[in-house]
Amino acid sequence: MVQSRASDVDGYLAEVPEERRAALTRVRELCREELQGAGFAEVMAYGMPAYERDGSCDIAFASQKQYVSFYLMRADVREAFARRLADQDMGKGCLRFRRPEKIDFGLLRDLLRATATRPSTPGQR
Repeated sequence: MVQSRASDVDGYLAEVPEERRAALTRVRELCREELQGAGFAEVMAYGMPAYERDGSCDIAFASQKQYVSFYLMRADVREAFARRLADQDMGKGCLRFRRPEKIDFGLLRDLLRATATRPSTPGQR
């Protein structure tokens, strides 16, 4: 499942393979706990759950064919966490977890908290 046609996150999670559903539900819970009080809205964007504030999508997650993805679009947060992210399987702005049980929820919570407390600025992606 790369891109979903679900209209909301509940629908998206219902489509996720059973072996990933609990982990992705936990990622969603973390996003809601850390971001919604900071003015982020939960939306579907590019076929995946995303969190945006002031028209800017800063966080998203997805069940990809080979892994679970956690998208961290904020370059300033990635730079602030460079040491902790160095040992992770990471693309330019995407953490990849090949198995749901390998998701570092503590790291995700810290990334979400940093995203929530730092104001967005143009050109930081």
